[in-house]
Amino acid sequence: MLVIDNHTHVISTDTERYPPAPIGGRRSTWSQERPVDIDGLVRALDAAGIARAVVVQASTVYGHDNRYVAEAVRTHPDRFVGVYSIDALAPDAVERIGHWQAEGLAGFRLFTTGTTMPGQADWLGHEDSYPAWACAEAQDIPVCLQMTMQGLPALRELLKRFPRVRVLLDHCARPDLSDGRPYRRAADLFDMAAFPGVHLKLTHRALTAAEQGGSTAAEFLADLVAAYGADRIAWGSNYPAAEGTPADLLAQAREAASGLSRTAQDLIFGGTTAAFYSATAPTGGTHA
Repeated sequence: MLVIDNHTHVISTDTERYPPAPIGGRRSTWSQERPVDIDGLVRALDAAGIARAVVVQASTVYGHDNRYVAEAVRTHPDRFVGVYSIDALAPDAVERIGHWQAEGLAGFRLFTTGTTMPGQADWLGHEDSYPAWACAEAQDIPVCLQMTMQGLPALRELLKRFPRVRVLLDHCARPDLSDGRPYRRAADLFDMAAFPGVHLKLTHRALTAAEQGGSTAAEFLADLVAAYGADRIAWGSNYPAAEGTPADLLAQAREAASGLSRTAQDLIFGGTTAAFYSATAPTGGTHA
């Protein structure tokens, strides 16, 4: 199985060249306690047998300054695909999209919630963001969304307006799964499967949520596959924001997926990401 990690971060040790400027003004605790630079990420992926990875901008460290992600892609174009962050409400949002795409990055991230910014920001569906969404649709640029379930109504409206945009929901939009099957508290997440451009990022956050209350990770993942198809679900470690090594996090996800078909597992652990970010199409590397 060729494994591609859909969600990693890198933090530079050079704070003069890459000074922290987190969205919301408060830097994440994880990035201070367990930062991993580009070389460290490569070593961790090698140790886990992970062929390639998507490096997602650490929004709670660098905000919209995506230079270190761009450096990761320049340094290891055979291993990394980069996702940059933008301010979708800014007047120059489309210009910034063009700039970072020209730097070799492969899609943008909108950060509307997180450990340093709990709750769901209300700007997701604001009309000032429409030019960025129109640009993504016209140029087939993938959009990565850090959001909660509370943001799904706004996303629904955006996708009605821009139906060809492909989006990837970080952490499966952080659902409450504690009621177990049929996951009525997460009904809105399952309903989003009706929009063909919506994809889900399966990380430790979603898997941990799926082990609460009456839920199990295996049942949740099986139901996600039934609703979305494995070709719209992509595994990501969230390393190093998540505690543990990529090998540990991969093992957790593989256990949850062990009851699925080999075809479904191949998609979740690599194929979906390769299709979503076409630049990640396998060209060699380490096989797990």
